[in-house]
Amino acid sequence: MKNKIILTLLFFASILQAQEQKESYSFSLKQAIEHAIQNNYSVLNANRDIEAAKQKKWETTTIGLPQINGNIGYVNNFRIQQNVIVVNGQSQTIAFGTYNTMNASATLSQLIFDGSYLVGLQSAKTYLKISENAKVKTAQEIKEIVINSYGNVLLADESILILQKNKGILEKTLSDTKEIYKNGLIEEENVEQLQITLSSINSSLENVKRQKTIANDMMKLLLGINLDKELKLTDKLDNLTQSNVDLAILKEEFNVTNNIDYQIGQNLQTSKELLLKLEKSKALPSLGAAVNFGSNAFGNSFTFFNQNQQWFNYSNLGINLNVPIFSSFGRSSRTQQAKIALEQSKTQLTETEQKLKLQFEKAKSDYEFSLEQLTTSKNNLNLAERIENKNQIKFTEGLASSFDLTKAQEQLYSAQQNYLQAMLDVINKKATLEKLINKN
Repeated sequence: MKNKIILTLLFFASILQAQEQKESYSFSLKQAIEHAIQNNYSVLNANRDIEAAKQKKWETTTIGLPQINGNIGYVNNFRIQQNVIVVNGQSQTIAFGTYNTMNASATLSQLIFDGSYLVGLQSAKTYLKISENAKVKTAQEIKEIVINSYGNVLLADESILILQKNKGILEKTLSDTKEIYKNGLIEEENVEQLQITLSSINSSLENVKRQKTIANDMMKLLLGINLDKELKLTDKLDNLTQSNVDLAILKEEFNVTNNIDYQIGQNLQTSKELLLKLEKSKALPSLGAAVNFGSNAFGNSFTFFNQNQQWFNYSNLGINLNVPIFSSFGRSSRTQQAKIALEQSKTQLTETEQKLKLQFEKAKSDYEFSLEQLTTSKNNLNLAERIENKNQIKFTEGLASSFDLTKAQEQLYSAQQNYLQAMLDVINKKATLEKLINKN
């Protein structure tokens, strides 16, 4: 019995552990991008937009397919209409109709020709293409934002480690300085100066910890993960930076037609061309046909569901031709407006092309500069470390003041943050460049 209880407890413990594991996520940058493209909230809605566009396309298609409509009507003439006729000079009142009338009919209609319908089919296809391109743009933007946010989390992690290291070194220096001060070998001002620096380090450390929490929650939001779940990022900032150092990308040619913004501009121009076609098509005649089958019955009492109720069948065929003749130049005005809108879309596409070329040159320049800054900031960090170390030794030996040491420390702290930011810039600037050239 005791063994059974132990086994049961172990079983439930394993279930709870499995549930906890399901609530924890671990991603490399590549995995985070793949997960976001599948589960980000904006991407999910972009997928739904495509499904809605497909349904809209089918809805438009059905307009030109056969349509069947049924109708059942019942009329109770509780007061029958009467009329007066004169026969041989005598007036007589005659009632027209019966107290009860029922009619059942089915109509089959078919659109034979309508220019607007043909343009509508083309517009539905364009609308679907617009939705598909919108999804591509959403995915590209999400990818870039995920890269930026992933880097921000790693930057916070590295900043925390560096600040904790700086804090430890500074605390030891402060402790040693206090002992020297107690022996009367230095002034109290040296101790106070180090206390100020340590206070700033502590404040910065707490601030970065809060920033990491926010950055981590931002990543969860982008990934479509609930904020109460645990998220761990497995890549390291240094490794990620090195993998994004790519000189070959600076030599790539920019093909503007591959850019999603240019393709969206082409979609806009196509939609304006279709709008012009639509306005022109309204000057064409439209032709439709309908076949109607029905039965009706009459009676002074409600006996329509009796077996001996007599029903009278009828059927007809109708063809309708609508020919636009004169609209007081209203159609002409709408056509001219559509032409103007088309010319505007062409101008916008040209502007988009020129803007994208400029953005590409800027993005390439920014990425190249980030690579240069990475090298420069790394060299500056090495110099700042040596300078701070020399001042640390001089301060211990009484050859440098606390102000000299503080200045060297601040220079080191600034160089550390500059180097971290330079690594992050390499990652982010390359992501911007890759989005422009549509490189996966």
